Amino acid sequence: MLGRLRFLLQCSECFRRAQALPPALCYVPREEQLEEYRGTHGLEEGWVLARRFGEKGDKLIPVDSVQRIQCQRQTLGVDYKPAVSWEQVVDLTYSMRLGEMPRLIEQDEAAVQKFRFVPPGWTYEHDLELGRFLYDHSEKGLQRVDCTKEHINSIEVSSQTEDCGAAHLTDNRTDTFWESSGPSGQHWVRLNMKKGAIVKRLWLLLDGQANSYVPRRVAVYGGTPSRLQHLRTVLINESTYQNVCILRDMKTYMPVLEIRFLECRDQGYNVRLQGIKIVSFWEWDLTLNADMFQPARLVRYPLLEGVDADVLYRRAVLIQRFVQLLGSVLCYLIPLSEDSIGTFNALTSMKPFLLLSKQGEALIAHCLQSSESSAPLIPPKLYINRLLAREHCANPALDPSCRNAVFTQLYDGLRSSKNDQPLDYRWPLTYRQWWECDFITEGIIDDGGGFRDSLSDVSEELCPSSSDVPVPLPFFVRTSNQANSSSDARDMYVPNPSCKDFPKYEWIGQLMGAALRSKEFLVLSLPALVWKQLAGEEISWNKDFATVDSELVKLLEVLERVDKEGFEFMFGRELTYTTVLSDQRMVELIPNGSNTAVRYEDRKEFIRLVQKARLEESKEQIAAMRAGLLLVVPQPVLDLLTWQQMEKRICGDPEITVAELQKFMMFEDFNPDDTRVQYFLEALNNFTSEDLSRFLKFVTGRSRLPVQIHVYPEKSNLDALDLMPQSCTCSCTFLLPNYSSAKVCEEMLRYAVYNCTSIDTDKNLWDV
Repeated sequence: MLGRLRFLLQCSECFRRAQALPPALCYVPREEQLEEYRGTHGLEEGWVLARRFGEKGDKLIPVDSVQRIQCQRQTLGVDYKPAVSWEQVVDLTYSMRLGEMPRLIEQDEAAVQKFRFVPPGWTYEHDLELGRFLYDHSEKGLQRVDCTKEHINSIEVSSQTEDCGAAHLTDNRTDTFWESSGPSGQHWVRLNMKKGAIVKRLWLLLDGQANSYVPRRVAVYGGTPSRLQHLRTVLINESTYQNVCILRDMKTYMPVLEIRFLECRDQGYNVRLQGIKIVSFWEWDLTLNADMFQPARLVRYPLLEGVDADVLYRRAVLIQRFVQLLGSVLCYLIPLSEDSIGTFNALTSMKPFLLLSKQGEALIAHCLQSSESSAPLIPPKLYINRLLAREHCANPALDPSCRNAVFTQLYDGLRSSKNDQPLDYRWPLTYRQWWECDFITEGIIDDGGGFRDSLSDVSEELCPSSSDVPVPLPFFVRTSNQANSSSDARDMYVPNPSCKDFPKYEWIGQLMGAALRSKEFLVLSLPALVWKQLAGEEISWNKDFATVDSELVKLLEVLERVDKEGFEFMFGRELTYTTVLSDQRMVELIPNGSNTAVRYEDRKEFIRLVQKARLEESKEQIAAMRAGLLLVVPQPVLDLLTWQQMEKRICGDPEITVAELQKFMMFEDFNPDDTRVQYFLEALNNFTSEDLSRFLKFVTGRSRLPVQIHVYPEKSNLDALDLMPQSCTCSCTFLLPNYSSAKVCEEMLRYAVYNCTSIDTDKNLWDV
């Protein structure tokens, strides 16, 4: 284990520095190994091992006699066999062993050098992007996608009534259904699958309007049309009226899947289904190969575009090997006891690769489950006046104490003498109501809905989703980017450097921990700079502070590169050792800094001081939030989660649908039958939720609704086709060009939102 840990540390450093990885990780045995097996007195009797070595043939490898192997077992407790795998090479190279070393099969030098090759310009960020690609195309990543239309060739049914045909099974509508017509027990739906599609989940979407049309017992068959085999029989719960999973985790491709309805409820004759939904994969998607890295698949991964597919494949193999080795020692690095300290800190930069490890997810689940506490028998009852809270939110300046905010009412209520048992928020996942709300002057009986309403109110008070309303509470302030039209992160908040109410920051951290452990969400629009510190990850100025104040990052870049003449022209003696924090307070960077001018020769020291002051401006507040988080979530869980995973577990997915997005779109200067609008909407319908979130950020600089979007025709090149779209984030305007087809529109739009995060016509990047 120690040898593997040493090896992982070396690999980690190579990844971070974009250097060639150790030869042991890149080990490939030679294809041809033909040797004479001679003793000291001519040819002697022995054993040979026939080993299969891929498409180019097999090979014979000599091994020791049974007597010698038995002797090795008795003296060393291990078998003496030739090392032919990269794991064995790692262990032999980095671990100390007693006795004679096993013989290494000679490596293929040319293949090893290809694996060790680092493409020009390759960085650690490229490896992280490749890891994200592998996760998105893994079984775990792909199973989130509904593939019904993509992976089914056609659907046949035993019978159908007029206007209730098989087409309704895949139209994604709740007001239509398929209905059979015929004798009971003879109804079926046959799915003709596209070649290579492996089904992981198959759901029936039930229509519960008439109980006698709901299937009660269903059998699933699969195979070729002439040879169907029984796979599973499902008895559907009598209380179920929604989605029912009738098949899961198939391992092989089956050309036909047939669903036979053996029995309906209430002895009904015919069957009604609102639809069928499947999650499936292409069988070639589940195996790592160079064909995975086709240009069309890399659009969402800009750093990987233009890199040779074989190079990406070999680098992906090395990442998988690294993750496999990391998984084998992970349980030793992460302490399951909160009183002990692990050694994972040295490998913190490798956190993102844990997405590819099954062991990481299993350890997180184990740590959370083993640290659970018993749920309260009766949740505390809190009296909340939302009318007063709304009045406060409309004009927070009238009450600086914020005593009428929902946040404060909850905080004070949980700490009152009536609730003598403080909540620890470490409850089991099944416990869904942390407190019960009695909303004054409202007729709501809280059976969980009122509690969730109060949590949403707290989220909205801490980080309002609208930029046009005042912030009702003092704990977070809007980032400078919210007033910056060229930024692609315009809806973020940071902890208020002026606010010293640390007990409440700690409680916010506890609520975040409770959300992480449960299925509830506390939506906080915080930038990566904050999430990384909460997760214990390193932060950097250029990458992370740009999500807070991108204009300042650009300004300091210009200041560092400017010549003396340009410095004097731009600043003269007006630049002093001061900076403005996110709460708009000006602070001095050195004693008497406001009266000390920055000289050209000292500009780099000034830049360093500004960066330090701004990166640490909310350090105390974030530390208090993290302290509250750790009261609820064990340290090992934070060691294993990346900041992106933490944000998703706490805030949920910023799920966006096309229907929801269209509510906030205004099409200006288009004819009713304009094909541009038609192609544009067709393209958006093929976007995933992440694609839509990227589109929203591309146009508005915000990642969440609501925000009004204005769509205009692109008029500067009226006769041109298939141009790149443009956006103006200041006015939330999207300029739609002419496209030859919906497919081209989709491709150009997707490329723009992933590769041009701020195509903004408002201002020049150098106008700072």
